[in-house]
Amino acid sequence: MNNHFSQKVTIFHGRPLPEEGMLAGYALLLQEIEQHTGKILPLPKQLSIITEKHQRYNTQQWQVFTKRHKPNDDFISHIYFALKYEGTDLLILKTIFLLIGEETIKKAILNEPTGQYSRRIWFLYEWFLERKIDIPDLKTGTYVEVVNPDLQYPGPTINSTRHRVKNNLPGTPEYCPMVRRTEKLEKYISTNIQESIDKGLDGRDKELIRRTAAFLLLKDSKASFAIEGEFPPNMRARNWGKAIGQAGKKALTLLEMERLQHIVIGSKKLRHMGIRRDEGFIGEHDRETFVPIPDHISAKAKDLNSLMNGLLNTNNLLQDSNYDPVLTAATIAFGFVFIHPLSDGNGRIHRYLIHHILTWMGYTKRDMIFPVSSAILDKISDYQEVLEDYSSQRIDLIEWEPTPSHNIRILNDTIDLYRYFDLTLQTEFLYECVEETISRIIPEEIDYLEKYDKITNAINSFINLPNNKVDLLIKYLNQNNGKLSKRKRQKHFDELTEEEISSIEEYYAEIYES
Repeated sequence: MNNHFSQKVTIFHGRPLPEEGMLAGYALLLQEIEQHTGKILPLPKQLSIITEKHQRYNTQQWQVFTKRHKPNDDFISHIYFALKYEGTDLLILKTIFLLIGEETIKKAILNEPTGQYSRRIWFLYEWFLERKIDIPDLKTGTYVEVVNPDLQYPGPTINSTRHRVKNNLPGTPEYCPMVRRTEKLEKYISTNIQESIDKGLDGRDKELIRRTAAFLLLKDSKASFAIEGEFPPNMRARNWGKAIGQAGKKALTLLEMERLQHIVIGSKKLRHMGIRRDEGFIGEHDRETFVPIPDHISAKAKDLNSLMNGLLNTNNLLQDSNYDPVLTAATIAFGFVFIHPLSDGNGRIHRYLIHHILTWMGYTKRDMIFPVSSAILDKISDYQEVLEDYSSQRIDLIEWEPTPSHNIRILNDTIDLYRYFDLTLQTEFLYECVEETISRIIPEEIDYLEKYDKITNAINSFINLPNNKVDLLIKYLNQNNGKLSKRKRQKHFDELTEEEISSIEEYYAEIYES
């Protein structure tokens, strides 16, 4: 078995190495998992190798270490290496713990009972499996953090006196995605971009803010339907907009999600509302055989109780802490859409959850709606990419067969694929949407309504037109760069003189070009 540990390679799972080297840490553990169980797991964004050279450097996909960093030729040494240099990949760790067994882990802990990495794997083993190894509680030693905050964002800290570790995992054993600390996220978090919403609203007319919020509600609701390829009647969009406007008021529960599903679906109720009873997938069917062609496979129906319990408990843990609100929103909202717990309405509720968490945690204010779906719709191809980044890495790991009803039957155990995953890309995307919303969408909307009021007042100051005609006039001016075309003038505004139209166009230029 040991010869696997020092084998030199030039490529790993289709990923070329920057130079020939030996796999280390998670890359080595993934190789061993595959060789011993046949199980392939999603690859972390960056893996590690040891080379003969004396140069330590990183590429986008690899960390390159020198010979002096080489772990011993055993699983435990590579687990320690991974925790030290690569962070906490819960899916790989749980899988390798199950492969090497409790006795190996117990032996490693007893060999080094106060070692920081042995304490971490001791804690994690018992956290995953919710059972104790036959080892007495530690009585001495300073506390060490389970998650290295230099590598990943830690959750709130709960001391485990048994292991003398600080459990700062951002979740629970039933559901705990991780987010890597990246330059992009650090920049977003450190700039406090949400403060610019308040600055932008300071001194603005309260009625203008109310009208802006009302318009953005409807715009966001329509955008959320449009992302799903739906264009509902105005009343249905308004009802969903009303629900978005109430986000952050009621605590998140399964009952609340069911209530939201009823609003989203409208009068066309499903046979089984609420949590799914059958398997589900997103994709198409073969035209001839009608066999499913999935792009994304939803979590098993029998796993939904545990996964949703984990998701809700993680939500409570994070939102009552100092965890970053956008990271919390990404953790809960993207996890929800990957699990896909409902038969219909998952996408719109997933985006509602972003509103809900940002409002609940005080990131956004109640008097200004935060139209995140509009920002997502503007970045729709990026949005599809971040959803596919999760699904494409897991679709081939799920064994399934078609059912007579043209659905799928999942044949293997898949629950941990929906519990433990890296959420960095999705969190970066959400922060981009938040920035876009704050820096462009809300200010543009306020600016538009402000100018609209000014041109309306200017027109009304010297011409007596009904309100609907004033609205129509402004619409045509907007469409034609501030000029009213001859055709539109003759058809709709033949009562206006040349001088009056000229004055209106001058007012328009003054207001809109200032």
